[in-house]
Amino acid sequence: MSTDVKRLITLLATLLLAALPTTAARAADGDAPSAGQRIANALRTSPVYVDESYVDAVPPSRQRQLADRIRRTGLPIKVVLTPFTKGDAFDGDSDVLAGIVRDRLPDRRELVLIAPDSDFPDSLRGYEWPADTHQASRAVAAAGFLDEMRDAGLADLTAKAVDLVAEGKGEQRYEEATADLGGSSAQSTKPGPGSGSGSDSESGSGRTGWWLLLAVPALALTALTARAALLRSRKRPPALPQLVFATARAADEAQVRRRAEAEALALGEETRAADAATTPGLQQALDAYAAAGTVLDRARGLPDLAGALALVQEGRDALADSPGLPLCFFNPLHGRAALRTGWRPLGRRDRLDAAVCQECAHALRDHRAPEVLTDTGGDGRTVPYFEVPAGRSVWSATGYGSLMSPLEGFNSARPRAR
Repeated sequence: MSTDVKRLITLLATLLLAALPTTAARAADGDAPSAGQRIANALRTSPVYVDESYVDAVPPSRQRQLADRIRRTGLPIKVVLTPFTKGDAFDGDSDVLAGIVRDRLPDRRELVLIAPDSDFPDSLRGYEWPADTHQASRAVAAAGFLDEMRDAGLADLTAKAVDLVAEGKGEQRYEEATADLGGSSAQSTKPGPGSGSGSDSESGSGRTGWWLLLAVPALALTALTARAALLRSRKRPPALPQLVFATARAADEAQVRRRAEAEALALGEETRAADAATTPGLQQALDAYAAAGTVLDRARGLPDLAGALALVQEGRDALADSPGLPLCFFNPLHGRAALRTGWRPLGRRDRLDAAVCQECAHALRDHRAPEVLTDTGGDGRTVPYFEVPAGRSVWSATGYGSLMSPLEGFNSARPRAR
């Protein structure tokens, strides 16, 4: 952690301890709300939020139509249409946006969120809690593959996505919409008059023409099939309210550290703004905040940084007095888990009650190995973090919240975080 960040954390902790005994002396937090909080505040009055940069594509009249459409479904659907730029409040990632917005909504137990796909311009992405209740992810993805949506504007595409979510047949609609991507559209055409005769040059020209007729559609289909496969492989829920990374392989340690530091500072600000008289979990949040700072100071790699994020998450849940599932057991950088499932590690007879994200749940269901966060074992080999002896790693002992509270595990392992 940088010197400036450590100084700021120390200062915030001092202010917090001084301010807790006298609630009346705590001034109201006059800072402007974060981008995520502004969106969440707007969604309390309307299920549709449209950034001003998208107003031309989705004017107020269409926003009201979308809101009415959503209310008629009776489902907890929210639409957030905002652009993404690397380095913005959401790190240019629609997953991060979804997690942040969900974390700041008053009722986050049931939610379907539709937002632009940060990886595919002009596409939408669906998120859902609890996972797969309405097949929202597939339903929203299907909308982009429908022929009728080929030249549709953002408002029409969003409306169609809402309709497909409400229908509750996302898996079926997605398979139907993408079924033709794996087939061949090259039609057999009978040769024209004289195609089998004439000079050698004419025959060669004819053969070249046939190859073009066959090859061009095939190449186009290959590109479309690859895009569809990529969309399928990207099916992942937003999980961690303040941070979601696509995969552990792509996670840059320096970037994770910067984000973890920012999240720790944000938790400190949230605890400072909390009222001790009406926030029963404030002390737990303060403890989690202090623990996250300690872990960041001593962090030696991604497992520790993920642990800091787990502590921040526990602190936020304590503030909200609404504990949710912890981070994904297999890879906490996948974010907050979507469900719990039994899992038996290879070579063991007992089953673990692991909290897992949708991606890992699908892998287990399909009998595939889920992607796991790795650590360094005692012999220097790279191993799944949970194979490190619990006595050497608080994260192995706690499973980032699946097996034990991260804060409880941290306090038990002190004075070392790992």
